[in-house]
Amino acid sequence: MKANLKILKTKNKETSTMKKILIMALVLTAVSLIGCNSPVNVVDLTPPTISSTSPADAATAVERNANITATFSEEMDSATIIAANFTLAQGATSVPGAVSYAGNVATFNPTNDLAASTDYTATVTVDVTDLAGNALAAEKVWTFTTTANPPAGPASVDLGTAGNYAILAESGITTTGLTDITGNIAVSPIDSTAMTGFGLVMDGTGTFSKSSLVSENVYASDYTVPTPSNLTTAVGDMLLAYNDAAGRPDPNYTELYSGELGGQTLVPGLYKWGTGVSITTDVTLAGGPDDVWIFQIAGGITQAATAQVLLSGGALPRNIYWQVTQAVAVGANAHMEGNVMSAVAISLAAGATVNGRLLSQTAVTLDANTITAPALAPL
Repeated sequence: MKANLKILKTKNKETSTMKKILIMALVLTAVSLIGCNSPVNVVDLTPPTISSTSPADAATAVERNANITATFSEEMDSATIIAANFTLAQGATSVPGAVSYAGNVATFNPTNDLAASTDYTATVTVDVTDLAGNALAAEKVWTFTTTANPPAGPASVDLGTAGNYAILAESGITTTGLTDITGNIAVSPIDSTAMTGFGLVMDGTGTFSKSSLVSENVYASDYTVPTPSNLTTAVGDMLLAYNDAAGRPDPNYTELYSGELGGQTLVPGLYKWGTGVSITTDVTLAGGPDDVWIFQIAGGITQAATAQVLLSGGALPRNIYWQVTQAVAVGANAHMEGNVMSAVAISLAAGATVNGRLLSQTAVTLDANTITAPALAPL
């Protein structure tokens, strides 16, 4: 009996051991399966995108020597990043350039600097692919505008408050005939009796007069405050502007054409003459809308009848400064452009016209003339 019990206990113990071994085997198998690193084939079907561009879409004032770039969301197949798939155009004209790829960034490097103030369109086509062969999700098109050319010529002259007047004179303004002035006119320190031919009508405030010949207002030193102090400031600004123009150093052109400008074309710059200047026939100032001309003239200006100062290329009268030491005489039916700043008298013969300002440290004499003050130049 005891022997049988011993045999039974031995069998039960063996059974328990077998169970433990079986359980451990199952656990090890599960762990092995969980930690299995058997390769799994995963197919990349996600198309790439462009996450950013430089310049950004609709960017302005882009430097003309800038590269154009597109940054992708993943690594791309460099064999597809080619000139046929990354283009730059100005209107319908393709821009030549080299295309390269590095670090998920495609770069278009134009062969030459881009044109100023010009719209460009960059395009990356769906023919570019990632390493799995997925094409770009959608064609990418963006536009930008380049910066303008820097202004040519010297910096503008600050007219200060003198720029508020089409005509500003210290000792008088007279006119005969049907003169037509667009802007304000003023005299100081002389009083209003030195303005003749305008048929002045005093405003109720006493600070200015009106004239059928002047589109805006007429001011004089004997009008009600604050006009006298305003005019003192304006006359002071006129002198400062004159001295600024006269003192600009290092002229681009000295004694050019011996002072005879008729028939010539003048580019932006600082010009200097130790004598007077004659304009016997038309002279052209050729430049852009931000370019500047300053003429330093130790003598006077004599402009022949019907001779014209002409502007081309978008040049504007607000950026032209005639600094004249002696008298300015504009002939009959002649045409002048720019700000005329004279240390002495300015006179216009019958029918002469001016797009600009007449700023005289003495007097201005008119005869059925048209004067139109332009906007002030930005500083």
